[in-house]
Amino acid sequence: MDFELEVRSQKSVVKSWDLEVRSRRYEVGSQILLPAVRWVAAYYKQLTVNRKPQTVYFLLFTFSCLLFTACSSTEPDYFPKPKGYPRMDLPPQEYQTMKDVHPYSFEYSKSAVLLPDTFSKSEPHWIFVAYPSLKVSIQLTYKPVQNNPQRLSGFINDAYKLAGKHQVRATGIREQVIKTKSGRTVVLFELAGDVPSYIQFFTTDTTTHYLRGALYFTVADKQDSLQPAINYLRKDVMHMLNTLKWKK
Repeated sequence: MDFELEVRSQKSVVKSWDLEVRSRRYEVGSQILLPAVRWVAAYYKQLTVNRKPQTVYFLLFTFSCLLFTACSSTEPDYFPKPKGYPRMDLPPQEYQTMKDVHPYSFEYSKSAVLLPDTFSKSEPHWIFVAYPSLKVSIQLTYKPVQNNPQRLSGFINDAYKLAGKHQVRATGIREQVIKTKSGRTVVLFELAGDVPSYIQFFTTDTTTHYLRGALYFTVADKQDSLQPAINYLRKDVMHMLNTLKWKK
């Protein structure tokens, strides 16, 4: 739906530019045509009084040429430039294996560092995958399911609520259910608009492990400015999920 609205928006912009170009062409044509019409009308009146038909025919031919030139103005067309993004120096996407002791493991970027979550409400095995050069981090929160369906249902409901909190500023939230290369199921949320978190996800084995992640920028830039980094980090998130393993 969001992509459809964006396409319609682009079409309306092109249409408005087309109308503007046409109006400018008519303006140029009228600037040439109106003085010529006045001059031809006055001269034609004089010639018809003097009865010189050959000169009248020549004058009509000249007027037709002026009319054709005015209507076929060669002013170049103008169209809106395609969407562009500011240049960002992004590091190469190379990965390393996680060595910390947690109930899970995965491969993460060599440009990132693993940091413990030091918030007051943090729990064991909550960490940040931090990118110092990009001023962004992926917060990972782990919960043991303990073979309790109600407990798991509460974790999943919390994930939807946390993603929904951004609806005030988000222009759209896209939810996808993805199968990783290892066969795990991941629910991925991609948010559009000027929000602090553009990507969120959760995955579980339904009996023992539950892991939720959220991508957070520490800079308050517009989405257009951050889009290259968002695209870059989405690949890292997908690599992390594709290499995710649960420990017994």
